[in-house]
Amino acid sequence: MKFDSEGLISLRIGGDIYDYKLYQSLDSLNRTGSQRKSAKELNISHTVFNRRLLKAEDKLGVKITEKVGNGTVLTSEGLSLLEEFRKYLILIEKTKSINIAGGHISTGLLESIDTPFNINVYSSSDDDAFELAKRGAVDILTLDDPLIAYERDINFMPIAYDYLVLVSSPESKNIESISDLEGLDFVNVNGSAQRLAWNSLKHYDIEYNIKESVNSQFDAFKLVRNSKNLYTFLNASYFKGNELLKYDTQHVISVIKVNEDKPEVDEFIRYLLNDGQKEIENQGFSPMG
Repeated sequence: MKFDSEGLISLRIGGDIYDYKLYQSLDSLNRTGSQRKSAKELNISHTVFNRRLLKAEDKLGVKITEKVGNGTVLTSEGLSLLEEFRKYLILIEKTKSINIAGGHISTGLLESIDTPFNINVYSSSDDDAFELAKRGAVDILTLDDPLIAYERDINFMPIAYDYLVLVSSPESKNIESISDLEGLDFVNVNGSAQRLAWNSLKHYDIEYNIKESVNSQFDAFKLVRNSKNLYTFLNASYFKGNELLKYDTQHVISVIKVNEDKPEVDEFIRYLLNDGQKEIENQGFSPMG
């Protein structure tokens, strides 16, 4: 979602106020992975940018950024703070645009396709996005995994198919059969379609260990790529990997209409189910047809 600095939003956390400048910094750094690039993007000096982050860390009492190679990324605490800003933006924003919240994979798909609609997209876990939808803060809810809809008997509209691939580091042992997964250590992604992989392993009587749990598939990818002994299952539309459980983990990417009073919402969904299917296929997903 684009941010208008004239809005001058602020958040109060533990008695301290964090204004839009910190949001701008976190949002930019999450995209660029570089303090210098973000400082240039915001038209401030690198010293001012760094001081802004350090001041926030001092007030919060936690690290919100960390060095990775030659760059800087947000820690889980930094990502959580950024998500709080984004949630608040969605709640206060009054616009004719279509506001969409959903899982990282489904929202990433909608952001990547070229549509004739003006959309604002908020990416989170399915669970967090569902909470926003319950408050009526968005027009459309997207789901990486339809489990939430199944559990609550909510009607959803599939817009694409995806499946999971096994991802590991190049130094990890070669996996040729399901039995090779016996006893391996995995990274779990909360609120993702990974439940299909875990259910499949149980079905095949494979013992496995969950060593880490994260909130983003991209965080899981970074963890396993930097370890010889960790594995994970991620969406094939975004990651390359072993297709060992391709047919066991195929699932739908879906949307749920939240706002019944905005005609543009119906028009957008119709586009996704018809003309948009070719765009969806171009992004690595399997179309519904």
